[in-house]
Amino acid sequence: MDYENFFKAQLDGLKEEGRYRVFAELERRAGSFPAATRFAGDQTGDVTVWCSNDYLGMGQSPVVLQAMHETLDRCGAGAGGTRNISGTTHAHVLLERELADLHGKEAALLFTSGYVSNWASLSTLAARLPNCVVVSDAGNHASMIEGIRHSRAECVVFKHNDPEDLERKLAAIAPDRPKLVAFESVYSMDGDISPIKAICDVADKYGAMTYLDEVHAVGLYGPRGGGIAEREGLMHRLTVIEGTLGKAFGVVGGYIAASGALCDFIRSFSSGFIFTTALPPAIAAGACASVKHLKSSQVERKRHQERVAKVRHRLRAMGIPMLDNPSHIIPVMVGNAKKCKFISDWLLDNHGIYVQPINYPTVPKGTERLRFTPSPLHSDADIDKLATALSEIWSQCALARVSHAA
Repeated sequence: MDYENFFKAQLDGLKEEGRYRVFAELERRAGSFPAATRFAGDQTGDVTVWCSNDYLGMGQSPVVLQAMHETLDRCGAGAGGTRNISGTTHAHVLLERELADLHGKEAALLFTSGYVSNWASLSTLAARLPNCVVVSDAGNHASMIEGIRHSRAECVVFKHNDPEDLERKLAAIAPDRPKLVAFESVYSMDGDISPIKAICDVADKYGAMTYLDEVHAVGLYGPRGGGIAEREGLMHRLTVIEGTLGKAFGVVGGYIAASGALCDFIRSFSSGFIFTTALPPAIAAGACASVKHLKSSQVERKRHQERVAKVRHRLRAMGIPMLDNPSHIIPVMVGNAKKCKFISDWLLDNHGIYVQPINYPTVPKGTERLRFTPSPLHSDADIDKLATALSEIWSQCALARVSHAA
């Protein structure tokens, strides 16, 4: 077999469909988010980032940077190994305490990313619970799907955000079998929010554990940034709450929060935890400072919500089609992969507006979109520039407008 030609042919197929992904080479500027420098060959230019998951700009926060600098100077760069061998540092222990407290749980367990925390935790739970059935929301993230698949446990998929279908699926499972209901709070591409209470009610009725992915909600919702479950007073209803340190908390890493026994079980049996080098202590310290700050500060969350509302208002007034949702994510619907890529490139090249096109397989074909994530640090001028540029390119591409976003 000609391996190189096979690789090239597959890539050519992506390019023909308009789904080939090109990374913009950017350099974030400390203290001036969402501004960044773009590198294109020998040229550089100024851009405004509109698609970052650093939702609150905490990756630039002086509180976070100071904690990281101090810990780096005191402890050095790396953790020294896996947590089991030589990599458990005081910074890791303090961060896990903060995360357990954030979610009202007995314990928390750190991982190197949110993807790994989902993959490792779900695969371990589903594989080691005897004859377990995982009942998974149809909209779940790839990390959850891969974790469930790796467990080799039976998986039943229920309709997205549909407690009635969940009940039908649970009712068909033998009562004595272990059951795990896995779902998210904020779904990252459509921005919709799950009916957590209704799902917990059904799960409790059938004796199922609940596993909630809050990665796109922690830091952003709830009086202390504990996510949608905290906002709705439901954290005690969830068996496991999973989150990330790489989005609203602005650093990197993932975690679960649960009972002491469950966290210890994952710590003791999960290969994804046991055999992975620990997060550097400076990273853990920066994340800890971010979590602590957002537990007490409402400034970032209030400003964030106001900015999101303003962007929605401006785009709605111009007839730009958006998916309506109750979260901070603004999906602008294009519906064509090539046009989506063209618009993204045009905004970057002509206006210094950086937003990545979202195409299949991240979203279904025909629902290609630009996913905007306003931050508290986007100015009125930034919003004006975005709205004007989007309206201009919408006209150039002869794309349909709507009288009300839907």
